[in-house]
Amino acid sequence: MSNMKLPAAGLAEEILADYKEELKESQIITFNLGEEYGVPISQVREIVRVAGITRVPNSPAYMEGVINLRGRVLPVLNLRKRLKLEDCGLSKSSRIIVTEVGSKVIGLLVDAVSHVIRVPAGVVEAPPEEVLEVDTDYLTGVCKLKERLVILLDLEKLLRREKFETSDVEQG
Repeated sequence: MSNMKLPAAGLAEEILADYKEELKESQIITFNLGEEYGVPISQVREIVRVAGITRVPNSPAYMEGVINLRGRVLPVLNLRKRLKLEDCGLSKSSRIIVTEVGSKVIGLLVDAVSHVIRVPAGVVEAPPEEVLEVDTDYLTGVCKLKERLVILLDLEKLLRREKFETSDVEQG
């Protein structure tokens, strides 16, 4: 924990707000797309192995297709293609991260899922202005860990342009 110094005079409440901010942390799930990316674990329903993706005619290039996940048809988006990264194909470690964004359930195809990590608020910085453009507003920050950087994504912004036809989210 950080050392907290109380003011000699005045209200301790003034610094308690800053102290409480330091204690806030979030959990993110990290995955690989050549670099390490992360999304809030609160938006992840499950992680499944890649199997049986059915292509959909006339869909965008980044739409990998649909899968049948326990009786529900689920769209699968190739996150490499959506982020305009070079596609390297599927491997044994490829996974589909089933996400819940608003009322939609969407699968995200990634190269590999790494970890679930706790991230203190103080280690997340805004992305550099030089990398932000009109089509990169889905980057929420960069998490500075000891030996690596994790690029944090805002799934709502990343997927808001998409018009997916998915069934309503089932509670379970």
